[in-house]
Amino acid sequence: MAYVKMYLVAFVVFFAVDLVWLGLVAPGLYRKHLGYLLAPSPNWVAAMAFYLLYIAGLVFFVVHPAVEKQSIAYALLGGMFFGLVTYATYDLTNLATVRDWPLVITAVDMLWGTVLGGTVSLATYWILTRLGWA
Repeated sequence: MAYVKMYLVAFVVFFAVDLVWLGLVAPGLYRKHLGYLLAPSPNWVAAMAFYLLYIAGLVFFVVHPAVEKQSIAYALLGGMFFGLVTYATYDLTNLATVRDWPLVITAVDMLWGTVLGGTVSLATYWILTRLGWA
């Protein structure tokens, strides 16, 4: 049951944070640098699969261990590292294999993944402890 509560909190926090990015920054940035690759509309099944798996990974590899260690520092730093590694996997692979993949997208995405992972993990940990669920 602990994982379910952690997952639900992380899910809400993740979408609150990522919607700001997707609504304000990403559309113009991606259109400018990746317009030649963008589909007319997102594949929502693939997007949701990513979100569900990413949040599960964050909970399993970062939030749960942070709760067990009672370490807000682990939540933040572990979340940042998880976000960096996961976003780097996608972006560095694209940089290595996709013709004309922009370096700026790789750098910005990796920075965003770091911020997103750290923010979601830290906020999830904080909420869980405040609610007495940790």
